[in-house]
Amino acid sequence: MALSKIERRQRIKNRIKKVVSGTIQRPRLAVFRSNNEIYAQIIDDTKGITLVAASSRDKEINTTSGTKTEKSKLVGELIAKKAIAAGIETISFDRGGYLYHGRVKALAEGAREAGLKF
Repeated sequence: MALSKIERRQRIKNRIKKVVSGTIQRPRLAVFRSNNEIYAQIIDDTKGITLVAASSRDKEINTTSGTKTEKSKLVGELIAKKAIAAGIETISFDRGGYLYHGRVKALAEGAREAGLKF
């Protein structure tokens, strides 16, 4: 029996979650991608708190024009700037069950270019 897209993504997400977890030294950059927007959070899983967050709905990015992929790269750059301001330089990347291409890849590349180390 074929799995639905949601079930398939959930299985991949669970498989990733076994390996990737955020500590205070190396927090987790979690990505959520909806049809129109993209959201990123840097999370410390030991305390269960979000340290930094950014999304395509933020004022700086929402007012710009461009494709969803271009906005994703801007979200990556924005979260990297916020993280560096908060004293976070190295992270572990959690793609959230999404394939590493398109908008997710653009977000990761934007974060790397702005100074985060994966």
